[in-house]
Amino acid sequence: MTRLDGNAIAGVLEQLFGREMTTASGRCAGCGAEREVGALFVYRGAGIVVRCPDCDAVLLRIVESRDRTWVDFRGLSTVELAD
Repeated sequence: MTRLDGNAIAGVLEQLFGREMTTASGRCAGCGAEREVGALFVYRGAGIVVRCPDCDAVLLRIVESRDRTWVDFRGLSTVELAD
């Protein structure tokens, strides 16, 4: 599976949250590293899996179907959006 950076899911995140999210900061619940979404590791398959570049923990999962989307933020302890 090809590894991409967080910029590869900019459109999906903007559809979900209604704003540019690649510059938002997230803190890994596993190791505490803080990174912008654009710098995270992204893997696309049946869904989207976003991993921490420091410890490889799963930070975010997104699964889309025709009529709904599931988002799991379990691996992020915080997300910070700049004004």
